[in-house]
Amino acid sequence: MGLQAIFFYLFAFIAVASAFMVISAKNPVHSVLFLILVFFNAAGLFLLTGAEFLAMILLVVYIGAVAVLFLFVVMMLDIDFAELRSGVLQYAPVGILIGLIVAAELIVVIGGSVLTPDAARSITMPIPNPAERTNTAALGDVLYTNYVYFFQIAGLVLLVAMIGAIVLTLRHRTNIKRQDISKQVARTPATAVEVVKVKPGQGV
Repeated sequence: MGLQAIFFYLFAFIAVASAFMVISAKNPVHSVLFLILVFFNAAGLFLLTGAEFLAMILLVVYIGAVAVLFLFVVMMLDIDFAELRSGVLQYAPVGILIGLIVAAELIVVIGGSVLTPDAARSITMPIPNPAERTNTAALGDVLYTNYVYFFQIAGLVLLVAMIGAIVLTLRHRTNIKRQDISKQVARTPATAVEVVKVKPGQGV
Protein backbone atom coordinates (compact mmCIF):
# COMPACT_ATOMS: atom_id res chain seq x y z
CA MET A 1 0.00 0.00 0.00
CA GLY A 2 1.45 3.31 -1.11
CA LEU A 3 1.56 6.56 0.78
CA GLN A 4 -1.25 8.04 -1.33
CA ALA A 5 -3.56 5.13 -0.49
CA ILE A 6 -2.80 5.51 3.22
CA PHE A 7 -3.72 9.20 3.15
CA PHE A 8 -6.86 8.40 1.14
CA TYR A 9 -8.14 5.92 3.72
CA LEU A 10 -7.18 8.28 6.56
CA PHE A 11 -9.04 11.27 5.06
CA ALA A 12 -12.01 9.12 4.06
CA PHE A 13 -12.37 7.51 7.49
CA ILE A 14 -12.17 10.85 9.33
CA ALA A 15 -14.62 12.44 6.87
CA VAL A 16 -17.22 9.68 7.28
CA ALA A 17 -16.84 9.61 11.07
CA SER A 18 -17.13 13.40 11.28
CA ALA A 19 -20.20 13.38 9.02
CA PHE A 20 -21.84 10.88 11.37
CA MET A 21 -21.00 13.09 14.34
CA VAL A 22 -22.58 16.10 12.59
CA ILE A 23 -26.01 14.47 12.74
CA SER A 24 -25.55 12.68 16.06
CA ALA A 25 -24.02 15.43 18.22
CA LYS A 26 -26.48 16.95 20.70
CA ASN A 27 -24.73 20.31 20.85
CA PRO A 28 -25.27 22.30 17.62
CA VAL A 29 -21.92 24.07 18.04
CA HIS A 30 -20.18 20.69 18.09
CA SER A 31 -22.10 19.73 14.94
CA VAL A 32 -20.76 22.79 13.10
CA LEU A 33 -17.21 22.04 14.27
CA PHE A 34 -17.52 18.45 13.01
CA LEU A 35 -18.85 19.84 9.72
CA ILE A 36 -15.71 21.97 9.39
CA LEU A 37 -13.64 18.82 9.99
CA VAL A 38 -15.57 17.09 7.19
CA PHE A 39 -14.73 19.93 4.81
CA PHE A 40 -11.04 19.76 5.75
CA ASN A 41 -10.82 16.05 5.02
CA ALA A 42 -12.83 16.40 1.80
CA ALA A 43 -10.34 19.06 0.71
CA GLY A 44 -7.55 16.58 1.41
CA LEU A 45 -9.29 13.99 -0.77
CA PHE A 46 -9.61 16.52 -3.60
CA LEU A 47 -5.90 17.29 -3.33
CA LEU A 48 -5.09 13.60 -3.68
CA THR A 49 -7.08 13.46 -6.93
CA GLY A 50 -5.36 16.55 -8.33
CA ALA A 51 -8.40 18.85 -8.02
CA GLU A 52 -6.70 21.64 -6.09
CA PHE A 53 -9.33 24.17 -7.19
CA LEU A 54 -12.14 22.26 -5.48
CA ALA A 55 -9.98 21.84 -2.38
CA MET A 56 -9.37 25.59 -2.30
CA ILE A 57 -13.10 26.29 -2.73
CA LEU A 58 -13.89 24.01 0.23
CA LEU A 59 -11.36 25.78 2.43
CA VAL A 60 -12.06 29.37 1.40
CA VAL A 61 -15.81 29.37 0.70
CA TYR A 62 -17.33 26.63 2.83
CA ILE A 63 -15.04 26.68 5.87
CA GLY A 64 -14.15 30.37 5.70
CA ALA A 65 -17.68 31.63 5.12
CA VAL A 66 -20.54 29.14 5.28
CA ALA A 67 -19.48 27.01 8.25
CA VAL A 68 -18.27 30.02 10.25
CA LEU A 69 -21.56 31.77 9.48
CA PHE A 70 -23.47 28.72 10.77
CA LEU A 71 -21.36 28.77 13.92
CA PHE A 72 -22.02 32.45 14.63
CA VAL A 73 -25.73 32.08 13.89
CA VAL A 74 -26.03 29.12 16.25
CA MET A 75 -24.10 30.89 19.00
CA MET A 76 -25.80 34.29 18.69
CA LEU A 77 -29.45 33.35 18.13
CA ASP A 78 -29.60 30.96 21.11
CA ILE A 79 -32.11 28.67 19.38
CA ASP A 80 -33.86 26.02 21.44
CA PHE A 81 -32.84 22.99 19.36
CA ALA A 82 -34.49 20.58 21.79
CA GLU A 83 -37.84 22.07 20.87
CA LEU A 84 -37.02 21.94 17.16
CA ARG A 85 -36.02 18.28 17.34
CA SER A 86 -39.23 17.32 19.11
CA GLY A 87 -41.19 17.38 15.83
CA VAL A 88 -38.51 15.96 13.57
CA LEU A 89 -40.28 12.62 13.12
CA GLN A 90 -43.06 14.20 11.08
CA TYR A 91 -40.49 15.01 8.37
CA ALA A 92 -39.12 11.45 8.31
CA PRO A 93 -41.13 10.31 5.22
CA VAL A 94 -39.87 13.25 3.18
CA GLY A 95 -36.32 12.62 4.35
CA ILE A 96 -36.53 8.95 3.45
CA LEU A 97 -37.89 9.83 -0.01
CA ILE A 98 -35.06 12.29 -0.65
CA GLY A 99 -32.52 9.74 0.60
CA LEU A 100 -33.86 7.10 -1.80
CA ILE A 101 -33.67 9.54 -4.70
CA VAL A 102 -30.06 10.45 -3.87
CA ALA A 103 -29.17 6.75 -3.49
CA ALA A 104 -30.72 5.97 -6.88
CA GLU A 105 -28.74 8.79 -8.49
CA LEU A 106 -25.52 7.51 -6.93
CA ILE A 107 -26.25 4.00 -8.20
CA VAL A 108 -26.86 5.33 -11.72
CA VAL A 109 -23.62 7.36 -11.68
CA ILE A 110 -21.50 4.53 -10.25
CA GLY A 111 -23.13 1.95 -12.49
CA GLY A 112 -22.62 4.13 -15.55
CA SER A 113 -18.93 4.58 -14.78
CA VAL A 114 -18.53 0.82 -14.37
CA LEU A 115 -20.48 -0.15 -17.49
CA THR A 116 -19.01 2.57 -19.72
CA PRO A 117 -15.56 3.49 -18.39
CA ASP A 118 -14.82 5.53 -21.53
CA ALA A 119 -17.60 8.03 -20.74
CA ALA A 120 -15.17 10.37 -18.97
CA ARG A 121 -13.06 10.57 -22.11
CA SER A 122 -15.96 11.69 -24.29
CA ILE A 123 -16.10 15.21 -22.87
CA THR A 124 -15.84 18.13 -25.27
CA MET A 125 -13.21 20.14 -23.37
CA PRO A 126 -9.78 18.48 -23.34
CA ILE A 127 -8.07 18.03 -20.00
CA PRO A 128 -4.69 19.84 -20.00
CA ASN A 129 -1.49 18.20 -18.93
CA PRO A 130 -0.91 18.97 -15.20
CA ALA A 131 2.79 19.49 -15.93
CA GLU A 132 1.98 22.22 -18.48
CA ARG A 133 -1.05 23.93 -16.90
CA THR A 134 -2.66 23.62 -13.49
CA ASN A 135 -6.26 22.67 -12.91
CA THR A 136 -7.14 26.10 -11.52
CA ALA A 137 -5.70 27.92 -14.55
CA ALA A 138 -7.56 25.61 -16.94
CA LEU A 139 -10.87 26.19 -15.14
CA GLY A 140 -10.25 29.94 -15.23
CA ASP A 141 -9.68 29.81 -18.99
CA VAL A 142 -12.96 27.96 -19.51
CA LEU A 143 -15.01 30.15 -17.14
CA TYR A 144 -13.76 33.49 -18.45
CA THR A 145 -13.83 32.59 -22.14
CA ASN A 146 -16.59 30.12 -23.05
CA TYR A 147 -18.90 30.75 -20.08
CA VAL A 148 -18.12 34.35 -19.14
CA TYR A 149 -21.71 35.58 -19.69
CA PHE A 150 -23.19 32.77 -17.59
CA PHE A 151 -20.59 33.51 -14.91
CA GLN A 152 -21.61 37.18 -14.83
CA ILE A 153 -25.32 36.29 -14.75
CA ALA A 154 -24.70 33.99 -11.77
CA GLY A 155 -22.91 36.84 -9.99
CA LEU A 156 -25.83 39.21 -10.65
CA VAL A 157 -28.31 36.63 -9.34
CA LEU A 158 -26.30 36.25 -6.13
CA LEU A 159 -26.08 40.05 -5.78
CA VAL A 160 -29.85 40.44 -6.17
CA ALA A 161 -30.44 37.63 -3.66
CA MET A 162 -28.11 39.27 -1.14
CA ILE A 163 -29.78 42.68 -1.53
CA GLY A 164 -33.23 41.08 -1.24
CA ALA A 165 -32.26 39.27 1.95
CA ILE A 166 -30.98 42.52 3.47
CA VAL A 167 -34.13 44.43 2.49
CA LEU A 168 -36.47 41.73 3.81
CA THR A 169 -34.71 41.44 7.16
CA LEU A 170 -34.09 45.16 7.73
CA ARG A 171 -36.34 46.58 10.43
CA HIS A 172 -36.34 50.25 11.46
CA ARG A 173 -36.92 50.83 15.15
CA THR A 174 -39.03 53.84 16.01
CA ASN A 175 -37.47 54.54 19.41
CA ILE A 176 -33.93 55.01 18.11
CA LYS A 177 -32.51 58.35 17.00
CA ARG A 178 -31.12 58.22 13.48
CA GLN A 179 -28.90 60.60 11.59
CA ASP A 180 -30.33 62.38 8.53
CA ILE A 181 -27.53 64.04 6.58
CA SER A 182 -29.82 66.04 4.28
CA LYS A 183 -31.67 67.64 7.22
CA GLN A 184 -28.40 68.50 8.94
CA VAL A 185 -26.99 70.16 5.84
CA ALA A 186 -30.24 72.11 5.23
CA ARG A 187 -30.27 73.61 8.74
CA THR A 188 -30.13 77.38 9.06
CA PRO A 189 -29.34 79.55 12.08
CA ALA A 190 -33.04 80.25 12.45
CA THR A 191 -33.85 76.56 12.80
CA ALA A 192 -30.70 75.57 14.67
CA VAL A 193 -30.84 78.19 17.44
CA GLU A 194 -33.85 78.73 19.67
CA VAL A 195 -33.99 81.87 21.78
CA VAL A 196 -35.84 81.37 25.04
CA LYS A 197 -36.77 84.17 27.42
CA VAL A 198 -36.39 82.99 30.98
CA LYS A 199 -38.20 84.84 33.69
CA PRO A 200 -36.28 85.77 36.83
CA GLY A 201 -36.29 82.99 39.39
CA GLN A 202 -37.25 80.27 36.90
CA GLY A 203 -35.17 77.67 35.18
CA VAL A 204 -35.03 76.84 31.53
